[in-house]
Amino acid sequence: MNGYGSSSEKGVNTSLICQESYSCGGFEEAAFECVDCKSLQCVRCELDLHSHDRLKNHERVQLGPGHVPYCDNCKGGSGDSGTRHRSVVRCQNCKVNLCQDCQKRTHSGGNKKKHQLTHYPPPPKPAEGNSVQTSAQPAVCIADEIKSQKAKLLEKVSSFLLVDENEEMQIKDEASFMKSLSCSPDQLLKVVSIFGNTGEGKSHTLNHTFFMGREVFKTSPAQESCTVGVWAAFDPIHKLVVIDTEGLLGNSSKQGQRTRLLLKVLAISDLIIYRTHADRLHDDLFKFLGDASDAYLKHFTKELKATTARCGLDVPLSTLGPAVVIFHETVHTKLLGSDKSSESVDRLLLERFRKLSRFPEAFSSVHYWGTQTLSPPTDFRGLQNKLEQLLDNNATRSPRTPVVIFKALQALSERFSGEIAGELVAHSCFFPDEYFTCSSLCLSCGSGCKNSMNHLGEGVRHEARHRCRYSAQYDNRIYTCKACYEGGKEVIVVPKTSASSDSPWMGLAKYAWSGYVIECPNCGVIYRSRQYWYGNQDPVDTVVRTEIQHVWPGSDGFLKDNSNAAQRLLDGVNLVAQSVSELSVKPAKAVTSWLTDQIAPAYWKPNSLILVCHKCHTVFQDNDTKHHCRACGEGFCDGCSSKAAPVPERGWGLAPVRVCDVCFEQRSSYAELLEAEQEEEEGGTLARKVGEAVTNTFGVVVTAIDIPLGLVKDAARPAYWVPDQDILSCHNCQREFTAKLSKHHCRACGQGVCDDCSPERRPVPSRGWDHPVRVCTSCNQKPGEL
Repeated sequence: MNGYGSSSEKGVNTSLICQESYSCGGFEEAAFECVDCKSLQCVRCELDLHSHDRLKNHERVQLGPGHVPYCDNCKGGSGDSGTRHRSVVRCQNCKVNLCQDCQKRTHSGGNKKKHQLTHYPPPPKPAEGNSVQTSAQPAVCIADEIKSQKAKLLEKVSSFLLVDENEEMQIKDEASFMKSLSCSPDQLLKVVSIFGNTGEGKSHTLNHTFFMGREVFKTSPAQESCTVGVWAAFDPIHKLVVIDTEGLLGNSSKQGQRTRLLLKVLAISDLIIYRTHADRLHDDLFKFLGDASDAYLKHFTKELKATTARCGLDVPLSTLGPAVVIFHETVHTKLLGSDKSSESVDRLLLERFRKLSRFPEAFSSVHYWGTQTLSPPTDFRGLQNKLEQLLDNNATRSPRTPVVIFKALQALSERFSGEIAGELVAHSCFFPDEYFTCSSLCLSCGSGCKNSMNHLGEGVRHEARHRCRYSAQYDNRIYTCKACYEGGKEVIVVPKTSASSDSPWMGLAKYAWSGYVIECPNCGVIYRSRQYWYGNQDPVDTVVRTEIQHVWPGSDGFLKDNSNAAQRLLDGVNLVAQSVSELSVKPAKAVTSWLTDQIAPAYWKPNSLILVCHKCHTVFQDNDTKHHCRACGEGFCDGCSSKAAPVPERGWGLAPVRVCDVCFEQRSSYAELLEAEQEEEEGGTLARKVGEAVTNTFGVVVTAIDIPLGLVKDAARPAYWVPDQDILSCHNCQREFTAKLSKHHCRACGQGVCDDCSPERRPVPSRGWDHPVRVCTSCNQKPGEL
């Protein structure tokens, strides 16, 4: 039933059943009798029991045909000076073997008198002059038989690549993992792995310690490393998953990723061997184990707990790390502690850790085993005994099924993966935080994210350890309502063209008169930029608090000036082309001029007073366009104000804006202005930025009879929208846009989508759209407010 061959093939007495039930459950036929254990044992129980160090030297005999076992009742009792008697019968009801005395004492009366008894044949008499063991074979023959059986178990064992050097798992699911191991799904296993520098003989050590010298893991005399990535094999004798790892200090282009891979293997192991062939223990051994301990506690214990909960594992993954055995082989030097009998080896190890300021707190225990090899081959028997003692201890790390082992490694591989930026070379630490934390950097201050890798997949946002600094390029200030903050809440507010209670057209009308608004979901409209004719205060001084936030790659940014007024106007017109055809030039110019005057900064000259160009004195006709210089505020024709330069002192930021020729010549260089401190007039600047979009829309509408509709829409496009000319296919379904397949913009993300991928309508307050507008299916699925 178990691959050992039938009992009849081995010549076993088929009436004898295993009395141990250690591995077989008490249902297999006996193949051995252990004199010291005083029991009959099947092949499996004999192997498993006597693999323990304290039972290895037991005297065992192999059962042959006609073997008569000892009596189960007397077993060397007080009678006959403790002599054990051979059985004469076996009670089939009680399932015990009995000698003649015990049979009379226990089965001569009562109900047991009726039990079915099977008589054993009498043992053969030895010939004269010869001393003979009844059915026992010499001890050397028994040892050879056991060795032969172990070798048979290991015949088909082979190693397989579990994870390659790029940290990609080569075994994709639990079924493939169990098939590669050739073990059953309910088999309880432990994991043993080996570490050390390249060329130290790690694969050779595993082959001789667990596989009787068979080359399960490849070895090679060549200079190049023969183990690349992580390899695994199943030890059927000790019920272990044995893992071989790539050596440290090897020549590798991805040393950071390969070093990180070692810690993943360490995290799923119950016992690790650090193999060193140096005559003296080097500091890098203690640094590696100490740094691995720190990284395990900092990054892996939390993930192992999460894996237990996420995968619903019956066996909790231990947050305490594996036991460590430092296997030290020397040639010319003494072993650690051999000349200091008064001090324990464990204390000497901890002292070495302390001197290097490393503390192996994550490991359940740290042990030392040394062997001095004066002449090859290396003696691995002491290491085998040490490992078996540690593996027998289940107090800290319990055996678990192959599924649990695979899921733990898979979870760690998914979480801690990806390129290491710049291939960081760690000189002071084997496992720096950069190997396990998110690689994203704040675009404003350069601070790194403190969360673990791939945290965005679990809905966890970027976080930094340090506060951010303001950047004019990203304008990374946010506003929070001061009243709510004082009430214990933090509510982010954004300047908008209109309140959420206003209709799109009414909101634009109010915006033209009273400026932009700041609206709090709890307190309502808390600020209007031009609520009064004069004396309007800055919102930061009155109703809002300012905070500086980090800007992460791929984030939506900080769109305080939601410049979508022009697009809102176009959204409110159902048939733009028809509306354009009904507009005459003069009324449209009047509307544009009036709107410009309403929202113009105080230093601008009103349109009604601009009759001639301030420079060339050309008289403006009805069809002519008047332009304001953003520096001096005077009115000019297009030819005299075609230049552009930054005007930060007027609140226009560092982006080039329209200036007249005279002011352009007086401007300082752009590089000098970048270094100047920006003093931005928040209200006026924001109002003009949004207002210009509105006036630009009126200007486009006026001339739209001769301009395609696409250009009208592009002129009104908010800054975060992808330009129409860059949109070739739907962002969601990837269908190419044609004359029959119209393109639309999602008001939340700004991407171009088709009508089928944007059927929903939702408010997008973060972008200034308080009324239901078009959103794509991806944004519509996002929880909470857009």
